[in-house]
Amino acid sequence: MADIKQLLNEYGKSHQHPVNKQIHWVCVPLIVWSLLALISMIPAPEVFSNISVAISWAEVTLGAAMVYYVLVSPSLALGILPVLTLMLFLSRLVSSTTVSVWLVALVVFVFAWVGQFIGHIIEGKKPSFFKDLQFLLMGPLWLLAHVYERLAIKY
Repeated sequence: MADIKQLLNEYGKSHQHPVNKQIHWVCVPLIVWSLLALISMIPAPEVFSNISVAISWAEVTLGAAMVYYVLVSPSLALGILPVLTLMLFLSRLVSSTTVSVWLVALVVFVFAWVGQFIGHIIEGKKPSFFKDLQFLLMGPLWLLAHVYERLAIKY
């Protein structure tokens, strides 16, 4: 597995333009939230409902992502866990309202991806995940790494 600094540097190569960076600060969290909200709506198998705590596919997806994050950077994984947990909580909060969650999440997902692609048009470079799909998971860590750098936290 590649070193986290290599992965973040490679991801950063297609995220140099200030406007593209700003778009990513807005759109990456929106994509993650909307994806969790959409995944949480997939009916869980019976085995999940036999567990004392309700587990959805969103938790399973987060668990898999966290395994990847721990493997590439335990420090960043520790930092991203509360963020992802908050996003999962917010998706459940929205699902407890009368709002059509799938519609809201789908609209947010589409608009956020449109924003991402506009950012890359401005950048003049293709999104990193066209080169390697693991970069789909790298976006949130790339943002968090910037926060860590400002706070002088090693990752």
